[in-house]
Amino acid sequence: MEPHYWLYLGFAGQLLFGLRFVVQWVASERKGESIIPIYFWYLSLVGSIILLGYAIFRRDPVFILGQCTGFIVYTRNLMLIYRKRAASQNFAPS
Repeated sequence: MEPHYWLYLGFAGQLLFGLRFVVQWVASERKGESIIPIYFWYLSLVGSIILLGYAIFRRDPVFILGQCTGFIVYTRNLMLIYRKRAASQNFAPS
């Protein structure tokens, strides 16, 4: 991949990563309280993966470490959300 394409990819990842805050803000305003919607975690995860690729291309160990640790947190939060949903569906009255 040409270097300028990596730059575009990096900006796309940063855009997705930044949009998660807009999603969280809009969801909180609609609900009238601070909440974190599931889309926040998906945008975090996808943005993090793209930014990790960009960081690897740039060979930036600080950036790589930051995105790797975030990736673990975002994945774990999605796992917890889906575990809770599955548990609540198993205990729902028939």
